[in-house]
Formats: sequence, structure tokens, C-alpha cells
Amino acid sequence: MTADQQQSDRHAVKHRHRPEGPQKHIIVFIFSIVLTAIAFAAVAAGDINPVFTVILLLVMALLQVFVQMGYWMHMKDKGHLMPILFMIGGFFVASTAIVMALFWVWW
Repeated sequence: MTADQQQSDRHAVKHRHRPEGPQKHIIVFIFSIVLTAIAFAAVAAGDINPVFTVILLLVMALLQVFVQMGYWMHMKDKGHLMPILFMIGGFFVASTAIVMALFWVWW
């Protein structure tokens, strides 16, 4: 075997795709359930400060979005740059529409 063949074999082994097992999905599913349970508990406990409850719910929702997008919609994988860019663009369009609607109503 020549040195070039050995180097190409090492390169091929280094970039070999390993299948993703169910362990990560189970962990992420449990994490999603825990986040949902925390949000429900915060709302069910009526004696908590409402401002703290809203902030906690927003944080839980943001974490849920990242978990859902990353693992269940496979945005963490390679080759998903264009869908990510389109979602970011949609977020900015929707945010602008909401801000402008609120401005129009309260102006």
C-alpha cells in the first residue's frame, strides 16, 4: 500500500457517517417533557409573581423552539443552511408585521 492510499484511507475513516441512535432522541424527548412540566407548574402555582411567570414561560418556549428545531426537525445536521436562512427571514417578516400592526393600532 502506498503512502497516498494510506492517507486517503485515514481520511475516509475520519469522515465516515455514524448513524444516530435513539439515545439522543429519548434524552431530548424527556427534556421537552420536563420543560413543559415546568411551564405548567409555574402557571398552576398561582401565588408566583406574574412577571416572573411570564419571563419563565418565554424562556421555556425559547428552549423548546431550539430543541424542536435542532433535534426533531434535524436543523443541527449539515445541509440545512437554506431552510435555516428562510426561517430566519420568515421570523423577521413576521416580527415586522406584528410590530407594524401594533403600531398601527395604537398610533
